[in-house]
Amino acid sequence: MSKVAVVYWSGTGNTAAMAAAVIDGAKEKGAEVEVYTSANFNAAMMDDYDAIAFGCPAMGAEVLEESEFDPMFAECESRLGGRKIALFGSYGWGSGEWMENWADACKGAGAVLACDYVICNGAPDADGITACKELGAALA
Repeated sequence: MSKVAVVYWSGTGNTAAMAAAVIDGAKEKGAEVEVYTSANFNAAMMDDYDAIAFGCPAMGAEVLEESEFDPMFAECESRLGGRKIALFGSYGWGSGEWMENWADACKGAGAVLACDYVICNGAPDADGITACKELGAALA
């Protein structure tokens, strides 16, 4: 059985709803899942997991949330080499550029993306929930 961490930040609840679907998808495939907000996760914890899903909405000019999530992720970034991860998040404007940049940075750090990232404009609809469950299953 694989051990998966789901680490996220959510301001409006949209990314939290996505995280819940990621958790469901991983559990349905038999993974042991632990959930953390970005304030409760750090790089030292990464070795405890076979795979990690990171979730963060777009903020400001399409960047990761800057006060809590980005500092945590910056600490984790140096430990992404060879690690199986997946990315998800919501946005309310723009084109999804923040996620493309984030995925590129993860690949540049050597991360192994288990699947394509999932983004939802606003609250996840039925298709978004399905995509998040598939993301979780890909990590399991």
